[in-house]
Amino acid sequence: MSAAVSISTNRVYGVQRVCAVWGVARSTFYSAQAEVEPSRRGPVPAICDEELHAMIEDDLERSPFTGEGHRMVWARLRVSGVRVSRRRVLRIMREHGLLSPRRVRQGAGVSHDGTITTDAPDLMWGTDGTRVMTADEGMCWIFTAVDHFNCEVVGRHVCKRGDRFAALQPVAQGLLKHFGGVEAEAGRGLSLRMDNGTQYISDHFRNQVRFWGVEASYAFIEQPQTNGVAERFFRTLKEQIIYGRIYRTVAEVREAVDTFVDLYNDQWLPEKNGFMSPSATREAWYARDPEGVAA
Repeated sequence: MSAAVSISTNRVYGVQRVCAVWGVARSTFYSAQAEVEPSRRGPVPAICDEELHAMIEDDLERSPFTGEGHRMVWARLRVSGVRVSRRRVLRIMREHGLLSPRRVRQGAGVSHDGTITTDAPDLMWGTDGTRVMTADEGMCWIFTAVDHFNCEVVGRHVCKRGDRFAALQPVAQGLLKHFGGVEAEAGRGLSLRMDNGTQYISDHFRNQVRFWGVEASYAFIEQPQTNGVAERFFRTLKEQIIYGRIYRTVAEVREAVDTFVDLYNDQWLPEKNGFMSPSATREAWYARDPEGVAA
């Protein structure tokens, strides 16, 4: 009716006049129109929601990981040439139930004002250990060392007995790979972040780290976020290959961890890396700074 043309004036009646005659608020009129003729603001996107939904499902099906959020999906779509808004990917994944279950923080938590990231590789590593149950051989230990710069796992060790010697293994692997050896002062300039577990406060562990020239940096008591890089990797590892699976022997756990760590370093896309894998982030840094000296 508002678009109809008056015979006497040859002009449209308009929404304001029609609503005044009907005694209806204009907001009610516009709300009714939106329900009858829904429209999208802005330009029409190049890819409709149905096509984008199919692309998202295809990406999740082809991904070797599980429980991924919308940021990783959006990053892989961009790499493949699909330029869409991250919020749009979030909306479609939420509407179709494709988001991973939300993890709610328990308790108030402890405020942490500092930062544990670094501006270059091999300045600080975080190390930690966790236990996994096997069906035939009982509990086993997984130890890792993770670079705080790019979240790269520089060493890992799976064993039955999680003592101080086992805890040193991933650190030694990282020194061999990134510092060229495990002789005296081989790791000078490196800081090692760890918690206050019995393995890490033992005399043997502390003396060995000191022999390598590595500075020991202990996390604050009851503040696991100060060793957050290693802790976050363990959460990812458990979500991907531990939870919901049964391993019969320590050897099976070791094989699964080795396979996942290689895949993680090569294909995992942390947001802090600009959605680049740990290996690609290291390569990009050294390509920019071949001598390993920050600009």
